[in-house]
Amino acid sequence: MGHNDGVGKVSFLGNLWRGNAPQFDGGGASYVVELTKRNPVVSLTKQGAAAGHLRVNLSWQMRTSDFGERAGQRSGSLLRNPGRLFKPEVVQAQGQAVVNVDLDLACMYELKDGSKGVVQPLGNFLGDLNAPPFVKLSGDDRFGSGSGETLYVNLDHRDEIKRMLIFVYIYDGTPAFDRTHAVVTLYPSTGPRVEVKLDERAPQARSCAIFMLENGKDGLTVRREVKYVYGFQAELDRLYGWGLQWGRGYKSQV
Repeated sequence: MGHNDGVGKVSFLGNLWRGNAPQFDGGGASYVVELTKRNPVVSLTKQGAAAGHLRVNLSWQMRTSDFGERAGQRSGSLLRNPGRLFKPEVVQAQGQAVVNVDLDLACMYELKDGSKGVVQPLGNFLGDLNAPPFVKLSGDDRFGSGSGETLYVNLDHRDEIKRMLIFVYIYDGTPAFDRTHAVVTLYPSTGPRVEVKLDERAPQARSCAIFMLENGKDGLTVRREVKYVYGFQAELDRLYGWGLQWGRGYKSQV
């Protein structure tokens, strides 16, 4: 069935990956908080990070563990950026099929004045950092990741923010959340960075709610969601009761 061909390609890329990967999380790296089902919430207010710019970064890479690679080799798979070598990201499917994956980071927002909307690459709704909705999509971050993979939230305007749902969707290509090591990392202005891993198997899902940023009586909190849906934004909207009108969107050509 051509399975060996697929393994050969993955092993070659895997060796190249391991040979070229810089050491990110070395001894001097800052502390990381991982949000899990057991520990799903972190308070930005309590750690003094409820101000300045909150940067949210999406990264992913192909998953080799489905092809007989040892699970132990996956430990280095969450490095954020060497995978830009292989942009656009390619995920090896079973057999000889190669799957193109286009993951986009997006945000539904609700402000205290009742205004609601979405910030996403689709339709070029890129937001604004210094005016409502105080969230902006940008490819221009210090790690040089591509457009559609970094969001900035201006927490200096936290008093005007009610809630923001950060989500990821696969606009084009095959649904492949189960074959990509997707990680969403939050970089607050101070304190540890926060990671949410999309490591549950949902092979047919097209969208995933990642986390909710909420401004409540206890201040600004981040709560892990990791809820997969088989549709797009409208289905996430129904799940979280956002109440937006959704039409068919198209990603603008670069």
